[in-house]
Amino acid sequence: MIPDWMKETGGGSFEAPPAVGRGKKAKASFVKKTIDGVFRFFQEALVTESFTKKDGLLQSLDPRVKMISILSIVFAVSVTGDLRLLAIVYLLTLLFARLSKIGIAFFIKRVWLFVPFFAGVIVIPVIFNVFLPGDPLIPIMNLPPDAHLGPFALPDSIYITEQGVMTAATFTLRVATAVSAVVLLFLSTPQQLLFKSLRSLRVPKVYVLTMTMAYRYIFLFMEMIRDLHVAKKSRTIRSMSLRDEQRWVGGRIGYMLIKSLDMSEKVHMAMVSRGFSGDVRIIHDYHIRRRDSLAAAFAITLSLALLLASTNLLQL
Repeated sequence: MIPDWMKETGGGSFEAPPAVGRGKKAKASFVKKTIDGVFRFFQEALVTESFTKKDGLLQSLDPRVKMISILSIVFAVSVTGDLRLLAIVYLLTLLFARLSKIGIAFFIKRVWLFVPFFAGVIVIPVIFNVFLPGDPLIPIMNLPPDAHLGPFALPDSIYITEQGVMTAATFTLRVATAVSAVVLLFLSTPQQLLFKSLRSLRVPKVYVLTMTMAYRYIFLFMEMIRDLHVAKKSRTIRSMSLRDEQRWVGGRIGYMLIKSLDMSEKVHMAMVSRGFSGDVRIIHDYHIRRRDSLAAAFAITLSLALLLASTNLLQL
C-alpha cells in the first residue's frame, strides 16, 4: 500500500515525508550514532597506522628494544611519587613524540582524552578532607555538629586539602606519563612487528595469535556492519522508533555472531591447508644497531634512576 504523501505532487519539487519533519533539526538515530562510532574507529586506526611509516626517531629503533625500554619506564613511573620527576618524564615523552614526527596536539589529545575520565573519577574524592585529612586549602562548606553520612561520621567542615591535591596531581600525572609511553610504542610500531616482538619476549603464542587475528579481522567485521547499515538505510522510507532500531541492532548482533563463528572455522581450515602450525611468521629480520643499544641504555638508566629516587637512595 502506497502512503498518501507519496501520491502527492508539489509542482515538480520534492517534499520531505511527514515523518522527517521540516523546520526542525533531525535528531540522530540510535543506529546512526553506532555507525558513526565505527567510522571514528576506522579513522583513528588509519591515522595511527600512518605514524608508523614516518621516518622518525622511535620508528627507526628495533621493536624489541622499544618494547623493553618503554615497559621498564612504565614500571619505574608506576612506583615514583615525586611530582617533579614525573613531570620531567612526561616532558620527555612529548620530546620523543616530536622527534618521531607525531603531532604534539594529536598526541596530547590522544592521551588526555581518557586520563581525566579514568584517573579523575578515582582521585576526585581524595582531595577532600572527608577521605584524606590534611591542611585546608579551599573551604567548601560547614556542617552541623554530629553530621553523618550513613554510618560514617563527617567533620565539622568540608574543604580541599593540600595533601589531597598533591596526591591527586601525582596519581593523574603518573597515569598520564605511563599512558603516554605506551601510546608512543603503538604509534611508532606497526602492529605485525609489535606482535612479533611479543613472541621474541617469550609471550605464549596463543595470546599473540589471538590478538593478531582479532586486530586483523575486526576491520573486516566493521566493514560488514557498515554495509548492513547502508543496506538498511537504502531500503528505509520512514524513520524507525528507538525501540525498533534497537531491535534491529540486536538482530544484527546475533547475525554477526553467527557470521564470525562460521568465518573462524573457514579461516582456520584455510590456514591449516596452507601449512599453519600454530604460529604466525612475519618476514622481517631484527637487527640490533648502535642506536638501539644507546636507546636501551638510556631507558634502563632512566628507569633505575627513578627507582632509586623513589626509595630515597638517590637524591635528584
